[in-house]
Amino acid sequence: MNVRLAPALAAGVALLIVAIVPKAQAQGSTAPAAQYDISTLAGKVAALRDTGPAGLRFSATLERAANVPTTTFAPATPITPAFVLASPLDGTSVLQPAVTVNQDTAGGPQNETVVAVDPNNPSRLVAAANDYVTRTWACTVDGTACSALFDAASGTYYSNDSGQTWCCASSDPDHQGTLIPGVQHVSGGPYDAGGDPSLAFDSRGSVYFGGAGFDRAAPPNTVAVNKGTFDASGTLMWQPPTFIGATTAPSIINDKPWIAADWHVESPYRDRVYVSFTRFVFNPRNGAFVQSPIFFAYSTDGGRSFSEPQSIVGNVHDDQGSRPLVAYDGSVYVVFLGKPDARKPGLHSIYVVKSIDGGATFDQPVKIADVRQFGLENADIATNSFPAGDVAPNGDVYVTWGASLSDNSGEVCPAFTNDGCHSAALYSRSSDGGSSWSAPMLVFPTLDAANQTAVGYPMMQPGGATLDAPSPRRVDMIWPSVAVSPSGVVYMSTYAVDLVSPWQTCATAPPDPVGRIACDELGDYIHNARLDYFVTNLASGNVYKASTHPINTRHGFNGTFLGDYVGLAVGSDNVFHAIWTDTNNRQTLTWFYGFDFVPTPINQQDVVTASGTIP
Repeated sequence: MNVRLAPALAAGVALLIVAIVPKAQAQGSTAPAAQYDISTLAGKVAALRDTGPAGLRFSATLERAANVPTTTFAPATPITPAFVLASPLDGTSVLQPAVTVNQDTAGGPQNETVVAVDPNNPSRLVAAANDYVTRTWACTVDGTACSALFDAASGTYYSNDSGQTWCCASSDPDHQGTLIPGVQHVSGGPYDAGGDPSLAFDSRGSVYFGGAGFDRAAPPNTVAVNKGTFDASGTLMWQPPTFIGATTAPSIINDKPWIAADWHVESPYRDRVYVSFTRFVFNPRNGAFVQSPIFFAYSTDGGRSFSEPQSIVGNVHDDQGSRPLVAYDGSVYVVFLGKPDARKPGLHSIYVVKSIDGGATFDQPVKIADVRQFGLENADIATNSFPAGDVAPNGDVYVTWGASLSDNSGEVCPAFTNDGCHSAALYSRSSDGGSSWSAPMLVFPTLDAANQTAVGYPMMQPGGATLDAPSPRRVDMIWPSVAVSPSGVVYMSTYAVDLVSPWQTCATAPPDPVGRIACDELGDYIHNARLDYFVTNLASGNVYKASTHPINTRHGFNGTFLGDYVGLAVGSDNVFHAIWTDTNNRQTLTWFYGFDFVPTPINQQDVVTASGTIP
């Protein structure tokens, strides 16, 4: 199968190449200083990659967005893929007791999953994810396929029965379900795309969505907050967004926002809404990276307006992956991955800053622990050591993160390598208001000590050679989460690579986005990491495997993008709600990014949840 680039797509690819190649190179100059077109997202990603410190990157959402040209397609003759990559080990549907949250069935991917529980009603849940459902819509607008016109959106979903059923589906511009309104073009907003979702309830049952809005080929970007309310019938309705830190300056981009709300009835700052985010700053003359401090803003009027965003990290200004946490007494903690000057040798660290005046001012950063970041063995998805946290009713603060540890010593891995090291889920606790922290501890000690199980070996290669099982490797863990109930039950969760299996690659593929679905010629088999999702009761150490079939990281976005995080929440009934990206639903795709396919079964990324208690 051969697919020719439409002229608009070819122009988009050319724009991407020019943005990534330094101008001095593109013009054949020998000038030593590279120049970057930071008016585009692709240019900013290239500038950070080339001039930023090692280990610092944009969110996976922005990195992925930079690789997709903005273009318009005319409907073409339906494409019949020669091959669609799959494995006999893949599932065909998510099995109970796990529940699929998103209601679309046309192969649209979703990732970066979060969930929140109403503190007054533990049966009421709201979930959110990056939602690419518009890229599979089968409608047309003035003769142009909807899937070519609309971009990544912010999807939300809600349940009034403790997560057993979820609403709603979106199918066309007139039936958008619960896509967040007013941010992306598809919902009447000013931005091409959105993502990086987060959620928080206040004490009165209102829910707040925080996310990003951005253009791909132009500078505008923002942090956005929408307030949602439920009517008497239990229907969720979102209000228009409030924009925080909106900018058109090419030298600034706001990334990785996270939202929290003070739902504690006795707090002096009851119902105050908090947002933290990373502000990447570039040199406006040559586009080189300057710094990436964590910024913070708060609202005292239910999200209608926010304070002017301020940096809260002192001299620790090469940062990413922040989250605000709210204590029962109204104290606010913001945890993040950072380094005073990431250009200098040394490890990154998990830091925390604290406010006792409702976010107006913050103390200086306190280091929780040093971390070695990592890459996941036998997978191409982006990984990170961004922290998550929560506060117990007794004031104890729990923070968890992923980091690379030595297999032999259990200490921080001495180098950025997977040889003799594995990624572990760690946590630390503070019992004195964040002033001091326990030494890092394993969240899943038994799982951490285990080796991955090899399945499907040996495998015959197309050329006749044999792919044997890889050498034994410890279980790797990524993106741990934590949630503490009002009665003090501490749950933690993580993805874990507990299985490795063969995966047949594509030797020749059409250009993206068709190449995300279709393959022209199959290639050799490689080793492939598969994930399961685990939850533990920290006090008892008992563990529950929430996923019902191993998750294949190769499905969706050419196996390079599964998001940056998954989620965990707990209600007043002590029931946890785990939420993650799963790839075990097989759906039939007909439209994708403006291209018409014959009905093609594929495994894609979906939002999946499981609920329960762990003694």
